Amino acid sequence: MRNFDLAPLYRATVGFDQVADLMDRVLASDVQTPSYPPYNIEKTADDGWRISIAVAGFGEDELTVEVREHALIVTGRKAPETGQRVYLHRGIATRAFERRFHLADHVRVTAASHADGMLHIDLVREVPEALKPRRIAISGGTGNTVDVDTSETRTV
Repeated sequence: MRNFDLAPLYRATVGFDQVADLMDRVLASDVQTPSYPPYNIEKTADDGWRISIAVAGFGEDELTVEVREHALIVTGRKAPETGQRVYLHRGIATRAFERRFHLADHVRVTAASHADGMLHIDLVREVPEALKPRRIAISGGTGNTVDVDTSETRTV
């Protein structure tokens, strides 16, 4: 495993400690990322996304979607079968799972739906008015006012 020294990054940034902590956790984990269940993340708007997770064999009552501490946590626990079924081949995986997605600031879950073996979770970024770009008037010593447009500045 490779070690990366991120100290120069910490000295040059202020307020990005969450990003640095996330990078540390990702680089420190040498455990292979689980691939079950498979999922897609699609961009639906400038500030909107949809996570689609393949959950064939799970019912709505066997799935939970929870947001906790900037993390979206999706879990699936199959209820034990009560009937006596005899399978000749069992290829549909119904093992328990937990899938976590780290959410950025101001991203919230707006809806979750389950249809045709797919769980769809819609997310949107809602930036508070106080954090949106605004126009600042600059007044000079002569009484003239110069307007500065900050609407095209981007925050990273």
